[in-house]
This record gives sequence, C-alpha cells and structure tokens, in this order.
Amino acid sequence: MVVSGYDIQSDYRNARSLIGLVPQELMLEPFETVMGTVSLSRGLFGKAPNPCYIRGLLMRLSLWDKRDSPIRELSGGMKRRVLIAKALSHEPKILFLDEPTAGVDVDLRRDMWRLVKDLQRDGVTVVLTTHYIEEAEEIADRIAVINEGQILLVEDKSLLMKRLGKKRLLIELPEPIESVPGPLTDLGIRLHAEGRRLGYTYDMGAEQTGIPEILEALKAEGIKFNDVRTEQSSLEDIFIDLVAEES
Repeated sequence: MVVSGYDIQSDYRNARSLIGLVPQELMLEPFETVMGTVSLSRGLFGKAPNPCYIRGLLMRLSLWDKRDSPIRELSGGMKRRVLIAKALSHEPKILFLDEPTAGVDVDLRRDMWRLVKDLQRDGVTVVLTTHYIEEAEEIADRIAVINEGQILLVEDKSLLMKRLGKKRLLIELPEPIESVPGPLTDLGIRLHAEGRRLGYTYDMGAEQTGIPEILEALKAEGIKFNDVRTEQSSLEDIFIDLVAEES
C-alpha cells in the first residue's frame, strides 16, 4: 500500500508522517498537561516546534484555557478534544477519525463538524467512521455504507442522495377522511395522521413526479386541502433501506 507515493512498509516514516489518527478510546497520559501532550506528539513525528500553530490548534478546539491543566483533571469531552489536537499536531495530510464524537456533548460535535470542514478546505483528506448518520450527511463528500463488516457501496454523497433518495408529498386536509378514493389510490396516495393527511412518495431523480396528476385528481374528487409540502429522505433513511435489502 502507498500513501502519497510512500510505501507504508519500506518508507514507513514518511508515510506515517502524513497520517493523523483519532482513536475511539481515550488513551492519554493522565499527569501530562494539555500543552505538553500536544507538543510532544508533534515532536515524535520529527516536526520542529511551532508554538503559533499549536496555539491556534488549541484555540480552535477550545483548549487554550486548559493548556496547563493535567489531563486527569479534564472532562471526557475535553479529553476527546486533546486526542484531536494530538492527531493534528504534526499537520497531517490524511486524518482518520474513529467515531470522534461518540458519547460527547452537542457543542463538541458541532465544533468537530466545523473543524473537519476547515480541514477539508485546507486540502486534508478526512476518513470518518461514525454511527451518527446525520454527522456523515453533514460533513462527508463520499459515503461508504458498511453492514456487518461488508461494504455495500461507496459513492459520492450528492449522487447517492439523488439516486436512492425519495421525496414525500404531504397534503394536509381541513377535515379527516375515512378512506382514499380509488383514483387517488391508483396514483399511490396513502392516508396518514388519522385521516388528516395524504402522503405520496416519489423518486427524486424521476422526470415525471406524478404531482400534477395528483392535484388534478384531488380537484376531480372534490377533496380540499390546507397545505401542500414536501419532505426529502435523509441519508439515514437511505442507510436503513440499504441494510434492510441485505438482510
């Protein structure tokens, strides 16, 4: 295997210097300070000291005020931030994140998303494993769906959403109805919300959505409505459908 032209076995040091890793486990020296931990990690990769870079990194991760604190005094969320700072200390070009936001608070998760987007803009390749599907949908460019150790697909996120995504047309009724008239049933309309809503699912990439025909049928059947809106399926919906197909 080669990383940016460097063989990971015969040219291990150069290959490894390009890679940063944030493990899922919180493995840190409890009696070392935040600044000492991150600075030492940079030195282990043979990088010259760069206080300005380390300062900026700690500030981006909201760790600057904790720079002199021993690791043992930090909360779990702060320790997670230190792991990220360690992984970025040597300015890697490829960053592996193994469920970096597992069990952390919302603030850290949002900070992590912003940091990943900044790294992407800086040209860093980020490989993220996560069980939070909304996280992948928010920050990923390409998606790999894995089920029981098997890769089901690897695809550009936008193309995947367009190819497998669905849209739902939701029609809110002023009064509930007991059943859907035959012509509307034939068009794929289903009844929801105790008869107060009609729903219709269609492919996002389809040239003909069927919506004009549905509106005409509603008019012909004398069914009035208060509101019409659409919902787009999320990446989580697509993931669930893919896994269900393989089961």
